[in-house]
Amino acid sequence: MAVLADRLDLLLGAKAATPLAEAFGITTVEDLLRHYPNRYATQGQPLTESDPPDGQHITIVGDIVKADMVKMKNRPGWMLKVVLQSESQKVDATFFNAHKVKHAVQAGRRAMFSGTVKYFRERWSLNHPSYLILPDVADHTAVQIDRVRGGGDLAGIARSALAPGQGVDMSIFDRKLLPVYPATSKIESWDIAHCVRQIFDQLDTVEDPLPSRIRNEHSLIGLDEALHLIHFPESEADVEKARSRLRFDEAAALQLVLAQRRNEMSARAAKSCPPRSDGIAAAFEDRLPFELTEGQHEVADEISADLSQPHPMSRLLQGEVGSGKTVVALRAMLQVVDAGQQCALLAPTEVLAAQHYRSLRAMLGPLGAGGELGAADESTRIVLLTGSMPTAAKRAALLAAVTGDAGIVIGTHALIQDNVEFFDLGMVVVDEQHRFGVEQRDALRSKAKSGFSPHLLVMTATPIPRTIAMTTLGDLETSTLRELPRGRSPIVTSVVPAKDKPAWVDRAWARINEEVAAGRQAYVVCSRIGDEKTGDKEPPTTHSALDMYEELKHGALRGVRVGLLHGRLPTDEKDAVMRGFNDGALDVIVCTTVVEVGVDVPNATVMVIVDADRFGVSQLHQLRGRIGRGGHKGLCILLSEANPVGPAFERLRAVAATNDGFELAVLDLRQRREGDILGAAQSGTVTTLRLLSLLDDLEVISAAQEFAREVVADDPGLERHPGLAAMMRSALDEQRLEYLEKS
Repeated sequence: MAVLADRLDLLLGAKAATPLAEAFGITTVEDLLRHYPNRYATQGQPLTESDPPDGQHITIVGDIVKADMVKMKNRPGWMLKVVLQSESQKVDATFFNAHKVKHAVQAGRRAMFSGTVKYFRERWSLNHPSYLILPDVADHTAVQIDRVRGGGDLAGIARSALAPGQGVDMSIFDRKLLPVYPATSKIESWDIAHCVRQIFDQLDTVEDPLPSRIRNEHSLIGLDEALHLIHFPESEADVEKARSRLRFDEAAALQLVLAQRRNEMSARAAKSCPPRSDGIAAAFEDRLPFELTEGQHEVADEISADLSQPHPMSRLLQGEVGSGKTVVALRAMLQVVDAGQQCALLAPTEVLAAQHYRSLRAMLGPLGAGGELGAADESTRIVLLTGSMPTAAKRAALLAAVTGDAGIVIGTHALIQDNVEFFDLGMVVVDEQHRFGVEQRDALRSKAKSGFSPHLLVMTATPIPRTIAMTTLGDLETSTLRELPRGRSPIVTSVVPAKDKPAWVDRAWARINEEVAAGRQAYVVCSRIGDEKTGDKEPPTTHSALDMYEELKHGALRGVRVGLLHGRLPTDEKDAVMRGFNDGALDVIVCTTVVEVGVDVPNATVMVIVDADRFGVSQLHQLRGRIGRGGHKGLCILLSEANPVGPAFERLRAVAATNDGFELAVLDLRQRREGDILGAAQSGTVTTLRLLSLLDDLEVISAAQEFAREVVADDPGLERHPGLAAMMRSALDEQRLEYLEKS
């Protein structure tokens, strides 16, 4: 008999086990049984004399009375038009790969069809249904067939029940719910179903790793019952009972990893940085020309308390665009500098790194001019390090970092290079943390002195799906800034259907001219630069920054000073454009998303985003956060040639309807799904979550978190809980475990 920890190659043989391992990393019984069906094929609704509703799934059995090849009108090729006579009525079906099915789907044969009802001109039919050719007997469930002829789910399910030398027992189709598994071209759903059946034939009763107290408290069925019901349910109620239990397992597996991570982090050593009343941080607060918000004070106190501990802080600072995260982060860095240590600020782009450098120098004044004439008695030195800096400047920055002369080192990926060393790195601040991989953050954190880990503060203005997921699951302590500083006005956003309303597009350019005439500035953002090589491909249909710059400079904006900014400009040109815009020498910049984060020009009041449907929800919110940062209202205009009644345009309307970045983050999460929560993927195309939804199952996650932290506090290595350890490993592969150890 078999247990969950047994290897599949020993139970199924290498021929069956190898494709499972190669396609899904499934190597043990538990791995296979936790590869749950993603849906169930059903017998559908029985036909009556009345017509079924559009979109209803039906499964019917009958005699094929007609099967004609018909040439397609609008494209090359043939389709097979079929009529199936069931007990109650005739049903039309169409197969578009006629030459592949005509040998099996022939008049005079008995068949089972399964598909979705589609109406066309008041007649309904099944388009390309799955099908199975049946023995020519009335009671098809009582016989066995030796060869499966058919296509789609029905044929696959029949193949999964094919036993060597015994044929297929067609009674399998008596089941109301037939499992359909996530599959690939190399291992089909029915192959997986066949393996699952073989394993259940050999499986011992599964021991439950969850204590009965937890199961009773949350009304969960046992693991053995849940695994059987998820694969072979008799009803929808069975599916839901199984999913409820297995959903908790999934949450618990993730929470156990995160609880272990938190426990391990608390055991690491970091240099304590308690606040000083006579240091640079206190002097900085005294010279601030504005009052911090209540939220900023609260978050600053949370971070200050963390920095005072002898183990590393690991905190996410999330807040609305313009909520004052940079001031809070600078206050924290100065507390670390007061303790005699250094800080590294990692930014995703050179534009943002340079902006941070200028911004921090401006905010600190003489407090940030360490080593220069006019520096305050209590001061520190701030240096900038980017990959494209002149060699002499780069050497000077490297020297300041390694000697400890620089208290704050700001840079891009250049900070991660092997030749960058710090005298005593005490804190790492990562701005827009989703732009960096774990390996990159880990490389920077490893630059602390041996035996110590630096404190870590990661910041984001609009949490992207993975960020929400990580913080919901409890990987980081979270601080949130929701209120905007005094004097900030809400941004008005309008969506313009550019193809249908060209006059509205003209009005957008006129609006920029009006704002410039009033002494203010504007951005025009494009989705691509325009120097891309297309080769033999069709040229892009979107507007490029290069083309838009030329078009506006000589057209609608010819009376104003227009600059161009994109990521492939030489560094000195980028700096010159940003300085010109900052200083008011330029009225408008046509740019790409290099201005998405961190760029702060209070006089900019208008932003036009061209081809706005090409940007994500969070990205649009980030971009429009660049305007309205002074005393004047901001106006963001989203131009799109997308269908005004399509989903892309509806997404833009949703962005225009709210300035709440957290609400938009949830919208983004619903559209893109959670992403690979414990991996590096940012989109929802890959996910470690099989049954768990971070939006809909927060109560389950919370309960699992409480359980996991209780277990890990008592047994950090799970040595006394081998079942839980195995459950955790089944949810996470080795690559994801390594990811978490680094993060």
